[in-house]
Amino acid sequence: MGPLDGVRVLELAGLGAAPFGCMVLADLGADVLRIDRPGGGGSSPDLLGRGRRSLEVDLKDPDGVTLVLELAERADVLVEGFRPGVAERLGVGPDVCLDRNARLVYARLTGWGQDGPLAPTAGHDIDYIAVAGALDPIGRAGGPPVPPLNLVGDFGGGGLLLCVGVLAALHERERSGRGQVVDAAMVDGAALLTTMFHVLRARGLWRDERGSNLLDTGAPYYNVYETSDGRYVAVGALEPEFYARLLATVGIDPADLPSRDDPAAWPEIRQALADVFRQRTRDEWSELFAGVDACVAPVLSLGEAPSHPHNQERGTFVDVGGVLQPAPAPRFSRTPAAAPRPASSLNGEGAEILAEWGMQRR
Repeated sequence: MGPLDGVRVLELAGLGAAPFGCMVLADLGADVLRIDRPGGGGSSPDLLGRGRRSLEVDLKDPDGVTLVLELAERADVLVEGFRPGVAERLGVGPDVCLDRNARLVYARLTGWGQDGPLAPTAGHDIDYIAVAGALDPIGRAGGPPVPPLNLVGDFGGGGLLLCVGVLAALHERERSGRGQVVDAAMVDGAALLTTMFHVLRARGLWRDERGSNLLDTGAPYYNVYETSDGRYVAVGALEPEFYARLLATVGIDPADLPSRDDPAAWPEIRQALADVFRQRTRDEWSELFAGVDACVAPVLSLGEAPSHPHNQERGTFVDVGGVLQPAPAPRFSRTPAAAPRPASSLNGEGAEILAEWGMQRR
């Protein structure tokens, strides 16, 4: 049932990043019980709610608070994504929960963190990655920054960072016997993701101008190119040997191009590659590059990705309740994750859920 089988997680329902983090924990085998507001069971289909059951509890009712605290006594992890201070005002903050259960890992996920001048203010992924310095480098030369969906702040720097913190705290608890508070902030996580670029910048190998560097579409051999059918191919031929195979496959004589090591020559090389890629369709290029180690791949849409042969063979996408979606990851040799179940089928009777947690419905 996954490497986290036997770990109990109490999730105080929120939006976006925290539910994603709890989804990953559930995918990996944790028993995640979501506490929803009355009438707030989520959207349909609730993809981020897969793999867990839910109870509707009114946290503005003293009886509801008492129920959550009793559940926290039996949990290994509690996850909340409220603004700083909200959990405390509701009576389910870390102090009271850890007083009842000293082994509890109390994980908090916010955009700005639990302290700092921006902590009490509203924000979204785009704001967090902007302040973290992760948004400014993304975009083409002469253009504005391009928001990378909400992958960097909400999910990479938020939900996954939350999971790392939870797993680290659970591991440390095996030595100390004590839980602790995990303060996961999307601004911190987004900044953490930019570490390599700070190192490159410190070494004089990264400029602050968008579209002028190795990995930001400045280099012609790390870019996307439009094909004759209006689609795109992704080229990541960073190493010289891959670049040589790239040119050979598209039919360009290296002697006809300036040195790829001269950034001043990059626009000329980029134009030559753009011209040749427009001569065939995306899928024709895919066939030509099949089996060629040149780091070239078709740019697939969300709808196309599940049908790619590689993704099909690995089972990268699975059907959950009639909705095709990404499968649990990563893979484990001895404790593989079970097939995820849709949230809509997990809403059981409250008495049954509480009985499994060693409690009775009052």
